[in-house]
Amino acid sequence: MSGRLASITAGLPRTYWLLWVGTLINRLGGFVVPFLTLYLTQQRGLPVSQAALMVSLFGAGSFTAALIGGELTDRIGRRPVMLLSFLLAPVTMVALGVVQPLAFLAPLVYLQGFLTDLYRPAVSAMIADLLPAAERPRAFGYLYWAINLGFAAAPILAGLMARIDYMLLFIGDALTTLVFGLIVFFGVPESRPMEAHAAARSSLRQRIQQVRNVPLMLFFAGLALGAGLIYMQGHVTLPVDMASHGLGPEQYGLAIAVNGLLIVLVSLPVSNLAVRWRRFSAMAASAVFLAFGFGLTGLADTLLLFGLAVAVWTVGEIISATLSPAIVADLSPIDLRGLFQGVYGASWGLAAFLGPLLGGWIYQNLGPQALWFGCFGLGLLLAAGYLALGKRAGMSTERASGAEARAAPGG
Repeated sequence: MSGRLASITAGLPRTYWLLWVGTLINRLGGFVVPFLTLYLTQQRGLPVSQAALMVSLFGAGSFTAALIGGELTDRIGRRPVMLLSFLLAPVTMVALGVVQPLAFLAPLVYLQGFLTDLYRPAVSAMIADLLPAAERPRAFGYLYWAINLGFAAAPILAGLMARIDYMLLFIGDALTTLVFGLIVFFGVPESRPMEAHAAARSSLRQRIQQVRNVPLMLFFAGLALGAGLIYMQGHVTLPVDMASHGLGPEQYGLAIAVNGLLIVLVSLPVSNLAVRWRRFSAMAASAVFLAFGFGLTGLADTLLLFGLAVAVWTVGEIISATLSPAIVADLSPIDLRGLFQGVYGASWGLAAFLGPLLGGWIYQNLGPQALWFGCFGLGLLLAAGYLALGKRAGMSTERASGAEARAAPGG
């Protein structure tokens, strides 16, 4: 047992493990986002389309946070951005559960999305700072495991807490975020390399142009946007569809907990194996799993079938979450690590904004079958896109590109 633990922790520094523990605690309290649609429809009485619009504002805040957080990460450092996020987000989270007028609720949802995700580019950039390219898939995979170890328990706890009082979700979420902030404040030192200090003096226009000079990164972010549009339906329209089949918040909590439990069981070995995989071929496989998982949702009418559908698309999520941030980190110049992670994160933030709008509109106007089978078709298109991108990049038969090799010394 001790030997296995040593093999897991080998090569990963103390600072990384502090980020890992903080992430686990934060995700154990990730109550609000998975249940926000149910809160708005069942507690606030909003129609599905209006609730989806509110949830999309969270995504809009996340989109803005990714870009601004990425730029701030390079300019002022990783640690200040994390503290800004972790110490302010609890305040807006509690306010979100207290405020009643919709005129105030909408901007609060946006601000919560911004502050909740502001730290993400900083954490990813710090991991890239701390580790060489060869270790990054493992490190990002372990971090993703921590996220979902918490997420496996959070929906079940949240479903029970929602039966008592939805306000408990907001308070619990705020407290666990604050704990992560205290871990960073007392234990995590700054990791920004000296090269990033010097490059931070360049203008934003120059830095944006540097991003444009890496079309592979932009194409990769575009494919991530498509995957995010599909994935968002698991948190927005899936609970509504399950409710239409007579399955309430507790059943949704159990179904979505399959996602976290499966990740807890298999993502560690996947993380250790990922360094051997052909990167874009594996990403194509992840898109196929995503397609079939959400396509199966269109055939589901029982808790068992909904849980099976979640399990299928979870396999695709595990592969993607292990490789995607590592690919971005390896493509990033040292002075643009934060901004590149921000661009990638912005694609998911944009998906979090557009996904509820598109999914809610399709579900309400065209019906659930159109939504789920549309996700199936889009997933297959994404798989073809990853294969084409891999062929263009010359990485479909390689585990490391020249860009990765150049990035390694900066780790």
